[in-house]
Amino acid sequence: MGRVARLCRARGLVLLIGGDGRAALAYGAGLHVPDRANCRNLLIFLMNRRGRLLSVALHGRGGVARARRLRADAALVSPAFPTASHPGAPGLGPHRWGALARVAGRPAVALGGMDARRLRRLPRRWAAGWAAIGAWQGAR
Repeated sequence: MGRVARLCRARGLVLLIGGDGRAALAYGAGLHVPDRANCRNLLIFLMNRRGRLLSVALHGRGGVARARRLRADAALVSPAFPTASHPGAPGLGPHRWGALARVAGRPAVALGGMDARRLRRLPRRWAAGWAAIGAWQGAR
């Protein structure tokens, strides 16, 4: 993880560590709070955050309340489209994704089956950006 953190710093990229606030602090990273799994050391991260990015997974209206309560900087609204990481699971599609992004009350980042072409299908007014896993596989 240290190598990835150094690479991100060198390239001016934001690194988010998923689900472990202590690890995020140790690597000078932001924290991503997952929706369906525990987030270890969340309070420690919140108390020592000092400008580090906090994102929250948002799959439905329950995530909206949590994002507001934690004062998250961004909400990863997903799955925007069907994705290989969750075979058979339906995507929200542009209209439902836009509705969730609108009520999030913070910048909404699209995740799930994303690429630059699909980003153009989402409501520009609500899409602050996009994140991906599969789109980057094989990229060096």
